[in-house]
Parts: sequence; structure tokens; C-alpha cells
Amino acid sequence: MNYPGNAKKEYKKYTNYANRGMDLEVLLNQSNTYYLENDLAVIYKKPTPITISEVKYGAKERIITKAFFRTPSTLDYNGIYKGLYIDYDAKETKNTTAFPLQNIHPHQLEHMKRVINHGGISFLIIYMNNTFFYLDGKTLLDFCKNNTRKSIPYQFLLDNGIIIEQKINPRLDYLKALDKLYFKEK
Repeated sequence: MNYPGNAKKEYKKYTNYANRGMDLEVLLNQSNTYYLENDLAVIYKKPTPITISEVKYGAKERIITKAFFRTPSTLDYNGIYKGLYIDYDAKETKNTTAFPLQNIHPHQLEHMKRVINHGGISFLIIYMNNTFFYLDGKTLLDFCKNNTRKSIPYQFLLDNGIIIEQKINPRLDYLKALDKLYFKEK
């Protein structure tokens, strides 16, 4: 923009990543509420384990001023569906060619492996290129074991993931993917 005296003023765009993925989380929470209200599954978002170390006390309120993560969190959601334990996480990327594996922490992969080893179902729901994917934990762990790549190519998600439709109710019907893989329903 030119100002009087040909002075130029530049504006720097500030990017805030603090709430990245919140839209996906809202859709999943709405879906889980639908599943619960219609007695299809019992799935909840797990709270992040924190320890509060300082609190400011007001007249009618208490404000947490200092807290820290007690232990690394596992995956965001867990519950039960058709008698099987399920545990999953929601991930999102703006990258259009590949999903960065750095978005998945090593302790989360280890947790997925343990859930699967004990007969549970573990998976990711990935939002990429305006598409929601179900990526089964077994497929993810095999990819990590057999590749040196630092990302999952978009084509791999197309070939090995299951596309989740966005609807009115449930918002993201990811239970259809579970039915297809684990209960042989269409």
C-alpha cells in the first residue's frame, strides 16, 4: 500500500496453529454424540492429563495460571463398538502431497501397537485435501516398519485408507469403515 510521500507499509500475516484440527475434532465429537444417542457405540474424547501447579483465586472464579503435562497423552478418543475396544486419533495436514509422520508421536505408535496386540482396534482419522480418511492402525504400523519415508504419500491414503463421508448425521460416519474391515458389513 502506498502512503503519502511514497512510504510503503507492509503487513506481515500471522499464522496461528494453536487450534489447528479443531474443526475435525468438532465433527468427531458430534459424530460420537450421535453414536451414543442412537446406541450405536460409546466413544469419548479423553482429557489431556495435566497437573495444575498454580491457581489464581478470584471472588467467584479460579484461574489456572500454571500447569504442565503429567504424562504424554496416548490417542484422543476411545470407547467400545460391537464389543470391541477402539482407540483412535484425529490428525490434519495442509500438505497436499503427503501426511507428515512427525504429526504422530512415537509413544502414540507404541500405544496403537499395544491396543492391536490385545485385540482392540486402533486407527487414525486424517483430514487432507478436503477428504477424511480412515487409516487402520495395522496399515499405519506396517507402513512405518517397511518404509524409511518421513511422510505417508497421499496416493497411499487413497489406495489403503477408507474415505469417510461427511453427512448431516453422523457428521463423519467412520463406523462404516470399522464395519467394512472388522465386521464384514457393507
